[in-house]
Amino acid sequence: MMKIIVFGATGGVGKYVVQQGLDAGLEVTAFVRTPAKLEITHENLNIVQGDAFNKEEVSAAISNHDAVVSCLGSSKGMRKSEELQNMTKNIVEGMKEHNVERIVYTASAGVHKELTGIMGKVIMQLLKNALIDHRAAVGHIQDAGLNCTIVRPMGLSNKEFTGEYREAASGVPAKSSSIPRADVAHFIIKALKDSSYENTSIGLAT
Repeated sequence: MMKIIVFGATGGVGKYVVQQGLDAGLEVTAFVRTPAKLEITHENLNIVQGDAFNKEEVSAAISNHDAVVSCLGSSKGMRKSEELQNMTKNIVEGMKEHNVERIVYTASAGVHKELTGIMGKVIMQLLKNALIDHRAAVGHIQDAGLNCTIVRPMGLSNKEFTGEYREAASGVPAKSSSIPRADVAHFIIKALKDSSYENTSIGLAT
């Protein structure tokens, strides 16, 4: 049974990753600051309380896992921040310390400056600060030589799960600007179980 640890497990995407991972037969550790926010119980769920800014807590939690999933977000919203890169640096160092190679990192469309046209430029300008932080976080992962999948969803929505979405290895899927959070989680679980997604960066949209 694959054992994964999810950072950002109480967030909009992370909570779906936890539930869908359990449904898919994975053993899941949820690394959370506030355990009460995770309204899931399962015999294969382990909850670890900790702070992703604390290098020692992150490293200890990563031990004895097969893969890491990051669904972390910044508390700064649209403002300048180095939160994502700092938390990701802790995760990368913990993975290296415990010889964990596989990570799926949830970024955003635009992280590779891949959005085209006038609307693409507008979106990337709006998300400028978050994208800068994501790029630095992705840089930490890639510089460490980890086996990674970078997930680049278009605008996240709270619509119902469909399991039907499009993927793009370069750029993003055309003619759609959004994807349900639950569908992003579905892709993350798929990427963990399918080796063809190793060392790729995938754009997602409905």
